[in-house]
Amino acid sequence: MAKLGVNVDHVATLRQARKAEYPDPVIAARLALEEGASCITVHLREDRRHIQDSDVRRIRALPGCRLNLEMGATEEIIAIALDIKPDQVTLVPEKRQEITTEGGLDVAGQLALYQRVARRFTDAGIQVSLFIDPVIAQVNASAETSAYAIEINTGAYSEAKTEKTVIKSLREIENAVHAARALGLIVHAGHGLNYKNVGPIAALEGIEELNIGHSIVAHAVYSGIPSAVSTMMELMEKAMAQKQYGKVTA
Repeated sequence: MAKLGVNVDHVATLRQARKAEYPDPVIAARLALEEGASCITVHLREDRRHIQDSDVRRIRALPGCRLNLEMGATEEIIAIALDIKPDQVTLVPEKRQEITTEGGLDVAGQLALYQRVARRFTDAGIQVSLFIDPVIAQVNASAETSAYAIEINTGAYSEAKTEKTVIKSLREIENAVHAARALGLIVHAGHGLNYKNVGPIAALEGIEELNIGHSIVAHAVYSGIPSAVSTMMELMEKAMAQKQYGKVTA
């Protein structure tokens, strides 16, 4: 059965909307680990729109945490990653204007670059995964680097609107999984997976881990609202009771 890696980026997105101290992605990471998550994924973007450098360091320090750092292949982020030493880096394409990652790396078209970057991390004892579309040429190119794994972009599958396009996307992913395993690569998958569409991907043989974030954080908002509201009401009622009995002064 595929393991679940939990991405906590969007806990930080909510925090950064107010530049507050909460919600803390580190607490979210700890809770996810306590529920059995196999790893914690964070994307340290060049523009720091959500996860901050300090978040990565604090999550790295969590006991028993396997940290997967998503990152673009820029010198600034490479230097930070080599200093923090996550268990794994997943190299992803990154554009300032995009809302979220829009596609996979062009490893085949920039093979020398990814060979150099992957080698820097593997020489430092850090495992490397390459985020690619389910295209055989990209799988083959990834195997020519020192990466130990690929993460297959499930974005097209997640956005498919018809049964025909869903089946087509699944076949492409399945073919990519088989090709990667035949080349000795570990296979992860993720992007856009949610509670409605995860089943067929989780059922594919050969995928070791699914990385899921936004849908989990969004679901937690709903599932946690009753507790959050009742707790706030209890605090208010307690404060009023204390005031009534003279224990709270203005």
